[in-house]
Amino acid sequence: GEVLPLLRRPLLLFWSEGELAAMDYDFKVKTASVRAKVEDIFEFEGCKVGRGTYGHVYKARRKDGSDSKDYALKQIEGTGISMSACREIALLRELKHTNVISLQRVFLSHNDRKVYLLFDFAEHDLWHIIKFHRTAKANKKQVLVPRGMVKSLLYQILDGIHYLHSNWVLHRDLKPANILVMGEGPERGRVKIADMGFARLFNSPLKPLADLDPVVVTFWYRAPELLLGARHYTKAIGERSICGAFYYLFQLLDCLFWPQGI
Repeated sequence: GEVLPLLRRPLLLFWSEGELAAMDYDFKVKTASVRAKVEDIFEFEGCKVGRGTYGHVYKARRKDGSDSKDYALKQIEGTGISMSACREIALLRELKHTNVISLQRVFLSHNDRKVYLLFDFAEHDLWHIIKFHRTAKANKKQVLVPRGMVKSLLYQILDGIHYLHSNWVLHRDLKPANILVMGEGPERGRVKIADMGFARLFNSPLKPLADLDPVVVTFWYRAPELLLGARHYTKAIGERSICGAFYYLFQLLDCLFWPQGI
């Protein structure tokens, strides 16, 4: 019972009892904030707003009103922390670029054993932009896409992909739904490459895929070599996905190889 007082006596040579008490309080406050439950901090607004590779995405706001920002909370599917979730979290914690989605915080709910990833909320994505213009065209109310906007989107996407590839990261699922565009606010119009669920670190030259590794890239956005069954590929698969996405934007089509009648 006298261990703690004995340990505190040398500390009293440097700090008073009051200072030590204040330090203890600060430590407890910081520890409590780290362990805070996501349900206590954020209020979920309505239904889910999207779906990632391994989870659902919900729009949320802070309950205390400390800021008026909208946030996106990605709930990882299943219970516990899977290897895929660990890989995504590890990559996002290291990646820092204006055109790559930034991970703000990770929450681990002990009640339901769910993992939540906190991001800034993006109002739009490239898929919804394409869909909006397609619908307008079909209704004979076509809204022309400004050439400057297309140039800006393409430049920002290429800049983000160049950053990923320069840091030996393959996204492996580039498609319009994973290219977010920020809405009102200081980052209005900023592109954010999102959903790192399929992302992998790679070496040069790349090793062939393992037999159990899933075939990457959503079907309609795959490079020809993947469509033909290649097990060895390069970062060019991401560049082809970007070209496909911008073909859809230019032509206001769903997909480069979309079959008739679907």
